[in-house]
Amino acid sequence: MTEPFEICFLVVDDEESIRRLCMTVAQGLGFTCAEAGTGEEALALLEERPAHIILTDLVMPRMSGLEFLEQVRRLLPRAEIAVMTGHGSVETAVQAMKLGAYDYISKPFTPIEELRLFLRRMAEKIRLVEENQFLRERTDAETHLHGIVGSSPKIQDVLRMIARLKDTRTPVLISGESGTGKELVARAIHFRGAFANRAFVAVDCGSLVPTLIESELFGYEKGAFTGAARSKTGLLQSASGGTVFLDEIGELPLEMQAKLLRFLQEKEVRPVGSNQRIKVDVRVMAATNRDLEVAYRSGEFRKDLYFRLNVVTVHLPPLRERRSDIPLLVQWFLDRSVKSSAQITGEAMQRLLAYEWPGNVRELENCVERATALGDGKLIDVSDLPPAVLNGHGLGADGQPSSHMSLSLTDLEDIERATIQRVFDQVNGDKVVAGKMLGISRATLYRKLKRYNIGYRPDLPPASQRLQ
Repeated sequence: MTEPFEICFLVVDDEESIRRLCMTVAQGLGFTCAEAGTGEEALALLEERPAHIILTDLVMPRMSGLEFLEQVRRLLPRAEIAVMTGHGSVETAVQAMKLGAYDYISKPFTPIEELRLFLRRMAEKIRLVEENQFLRERTDAETHLHGIVGSSPKIQDVLRMIARLKDTRTPVLISGESGTGKELVARAIHFRGAFANRAFVAVDCGSLVPTLIESELFGYEKGAFTGAARSKTGLLQSASGGTVFLDEIGELPLEMQAKLLRFLQEKEVRPVGSNQRIKVDVRVMAATNRDLEVAYRSGEFRKDLYFRLNVVTVHLPPLRERRSDIPLLVQWFLDRSVKSSAQITGEAMQRLLAYEWPGNVRELENCVERATALGDGKLIDVSDLPPAVLNGHGLGADGQPSSHMSLSLTDLEDIERATIQRVFDQVNGDKVVAGKMLGISRATLYRKLKRYNIGYRPDLPPASQRLQ
C-alpha cells in the first residue's frame, strides 16, 4: 500500500503504571493509543473507535480478561488481542489463546524490549492482513476491468472514459440497463487510478429499507432510536478519502435525495441522533438503469441532484447493440470456467448472436455457466443452451435464427478474425495487451493468431492515432 497504515492500540489493565508503560512503548512504535482500566470501559471505547491491537490483563475487577476477550471477539472479529499474565498460571493464558487470543506475555516486562518486539510482531501481522486484503480487492478490480470485454466501438469508448476519469475526483454518473456492468466500470475507475489504495464502498440504493436509508448512509449515535445499542459509522463516512458508489440512485426517495444533495454541497454528514457535523471528503459515483432526465421532468427525481451527479456520464450499451462482442465475451467466460477447455459449436454461437439478451452481459455469463455445467466439458452445443435463448427474440417461427441474424460458421470466423486483427493492429502487435483487450488467455490468442494467420501490419498508422 502506498500510504502508511495507522495502527490503533488499546491497553486494558487496572494498574495505571502498566498502562502507562504499554502506552509509551506503543507510541514509540507509531501507534495511535488508548487505555482503559476495566473491561467495561474498554468495550465502550471500542464501540466508539475500533482498535487493531488490544493488550489486556487477565485478572481485572468485575469483568475478567477471558470475558472481555469473548466480547471483543464478537465485536471486532478482525482485531488482534493479546493477554498479559502476571497472576495465576500459564494454563489460563493458553485458555485465552483457545478463545482467539494472538499470544500472551508475562508481567513484569523484563526487559522492556520484550514488550516492544511483542507489539511489533502483532503490528506486522495486522499490516500483512490489511495489505493482503487490499491486494485481493485490487486484483479483483483488475479482473473486473478485464471483464469489460469487447472491441466494438461503443465498449472501446467506455474503456477510454475509464482511462480519462481514473485519476480525477469528478462525480460520474454511469447509465445503462441492468446487467451491462455498471459497477464494474465504477470499480475500474477507482482501482485503476491514483486513489486505488483508498476505500471503495458500494451502496445498493434499491435494496435499502426506506426507514433505514438515512441511518445507513449517514450513521447514527447510540440511543438514536430503538435498537441503536451503539454508535455506527455511516457508509458515506466509511468511504472518506475514497469512493462511494451509489448504485440505482434513481430508487432513492425524494426526502433522501434532498439530504444527499445537501451532503454533496456541504461535504459533511450529521449522524442520526447527533448535533455534530462531520467533514467527509469522498468521490461520488452513481449508477442508474432509469432515464433520470425523464424522472426529474416528471418530478420523481430532483433536478438539482441530477445536475450535481451528472458532471460526467459514462453510458454502457446493451449487449444487443454490440453483438460483435458476444464471441469475445463467450471466450472470456469459457476461459474462466471450470471446464476451460470447452469449445462452442457454430450453431450454438448463432443462437447466442440471435438472442436479444434482455439481461445483457450478466445473462450471457449465466448462460455460458449453465452450458458448461450441462455439457460434456469439451463441446457446447445448442442442446446445452437455456430455453429462453432457444425460444427468445431473434428466432423465427420455425425456431431458427431470423434471416437478418442468420450466420454461418464462416461468417462467425470472419467476425472473429476481423475483430482480432483490428485489436492486434491497435496495440501495434503487443500480444499481452491484445489478449487483455480481447479478454482471452495468451494461449488462446496464440492459437487464434496461428489459425487465422494474423500478424502485425506496420503499414497502418500508430494505434494512438487510430484511437483518437
